[in-house]
Amino acid sequence: MTEPERAAAEGELLWEPSAERAASSRLSHFMGWLSQEKGEAFPEYESLWRWSVASLEPFWRAVAEYFEVHLGGQVEPALVGALPDAHWFPNATVSYAERLLRRRDGHTALVARAEDGSRRTVSYAALAEQVARARAGLRRAGVKRGDRVAAFLPNGVEAVVGLLAAASLGAVWSSAAPEFGVKSVLDRFQQIEPTVLLACDGYLYGGKRFERGAELTEIVRALPSLTACFVLGDASQVPGARPWQELVAHHEPLEFEPVPFEHPLWILYSSGTTGLPKPIVQGHGGILLEHLKALALHMDLGEADRFFWFSTTGWMMWNMLVSGLALGATLVLYDGSPAVPGLSALWKLAQEERITYFGTSAPYLLACKKASLVPKKVADLSALRSIGTTGAPLPSDGFAWVYDNVSSDVLLGSVSGGSDVCTAFVLSCPLLPVRSGEIQCRGLGAKIEAWNDAAEPLVDEVGELVLTAPLPSMPIGFWNDPERTRFLASYFEHYPGVWRHGDWIKLRPSGACIIYGRSDSTLNRGGVRMGTSELYRVVESMPEVADSLVVDTGSLEDAVGKMWLFLVLQAGVELDLALRRRIKERLKAELSPRHVPDEMVAITAVPRTLNGKKLEVPVKRILLGADPSKVASRDTLANPEALDALVALVRA
Repeated sequence: MTEPERAAAEGELLWEPSAERAASSRLSHFMGWLSQEKGEAFPEYESLWRWSVASLEPFWRAVAEYFEVHLGGQVEPALVGALPDAHWFPNATVSYAERLLRRRDGHTALVARAEDGSRRTVSYAALAEQVARARAGLRRAGVKRGDRVAAFLPNGVEAVVGLLAAASLGAVWSSAAPEFGVKSVLDRFQQIEPTVLLACDGYLYGGKRFERGAELTEIVRALPSLTACFVLGDASQVPGARPWQELVAHHEPLEFEPVPFEHPLWILYSSGTTGLPKPIVQGHGGILLEHLKALALHMDLGEADRFFWFSTTGWMMWNMLVSGLALGATLVLYDGSPAVPGLSALWKLAQEERITYFGTSAPYLLACKKASLVPKKVADLSALRSIGTTGAPLPSDGFAWVYDNVSSDVLLGSVSGGSDVCTAFVLSCPLLPVRSGEIQCRGLGAKIEAWNDAAEPLVDEVGELVLTAPLPSMPIGFWNDPERTRFLASYFEHYPGVWRHGDWIKLRPSGACIIYGRSDSTLNRGGVRMGTSELYRVVESMPEVADSLVVDTGSLEDAVGKMWLFLVLQAGVELDLALRRRIKERLKAELSPRHVPDEMVAITAVPRTLNGKKLEVPVKRILLGADPSKVASRDTLANPEALDALVALVRA
């Protein structure tokens, strides 16, 4: 059984770093280096953050110098122009792959684990050898600088090798998870016209083997730009495909193509729940500097760490995980379901691999909480120093659950960002306390503010999350968007010259912050706006409720709408009048009478994306009369049948 649950108030102090831990952190070392080498001394984190956003060029030059990033050409100027036309280090060259493969010794680079219990390790020296071979294979297949290399691979060694081989040539990487449906894959890859496809013939998930040969054949036939397809597994299923062994058959010296700082490194995609996914292009240099900053200074990772984040190759957290190689750390990759044979599987993985940084999602932590799991009783988590969580806001009781049931001495780093920048805007910090429901700080070099509709900055009030200054990992554009029409409309239409991210945020006077969910899924009741996460916190704390989805069909322009609350109830529980009354009373007491829903509907499951995000906006559009097939791509959903059932209920 879980430990007795305590109600943690928002902002309650849950953890503080020891003096020793703070002093030994990479961030403390960086601050000491800034003082000694640059004459810039800061008494605490907030003053460092203010300097980093007021002095963008000196700060990012310092990051490059401190981490010994090899920049060819000229490092001056560091920044030219302003949003949305800013350019970083326009006269410098760099190679992302070169930095990630700087280490060449016998230290373990990758530990690849799978749901079936299999385990594979690769040293840094062996990884460099495999990348050299894959690079040679891509060259033989005709790949050159600027070409796209697409992947349809699971989270394993080969995906990492493929990314680094492509980057070493100056080619552009783009990956989709093998559980994606054919349409979803083609919606992505047909936009970028890849030269080579690296793929698998199937994958294991939830205790089952899923064959993908027929789907892969369909994908290859629909991509006329391909010169080759290399298959991990049985290549004979796919006409014209070649076995993976052919890709890595020959060794050539490992070299790295120096490319301009903003040369495309990879293409990520928006979730694709509506329309074609946006093909988001990010550059070598911006990603490298941002990931070094985030992983080392904020997440406090180094070469002694064993870094894990549960992800597929179709989510930006996989890309960020791979960048841990730039710090000489050991990456723990996992392919499979986080709930097989039970929710304790990943915690047992943490024990077996002595994971020091355990990255996951808020939905996973809350699922463990709902299941009354006590990870510290099922696994030895003594190696664990930090836990990262993203994908959705983690409510206050989720924070308390971690400290009560996982470990009382870990840095719980709730972070929030997105594929748009392949990082988090708001992050953890090894020098600061952890308070319930709060994200510790704004990221260094990220000029984050909360704005109201009049473009006025807010403190201790909920507003739109905006960036008022450039960040190096911002997209260099969208693929095949030469006039930048889609790019500008996506981020700069609301506040000209200012990046609007689409999240609700509250900035504390301390510099900490709280994310309340997507601003386009806002609850708008009688002119009072509230993020959906607050309602979830209240409703899902009730023992009768396993999960929930809230949608308000009102808008900022037209506040008159209907609020729907969809409820997944615990086994044996019915949505009777008594439960409806209890839910209403709880919402009135903890939020306000305005936030009592107009309709409550029991459903079997909340529809979610493959990354675990609730489908708030697509369901809202469906409730407003949109065609479900037009607003939600089934191939991007973890449980499309849940959406079907929900639509049938509301349209009955």
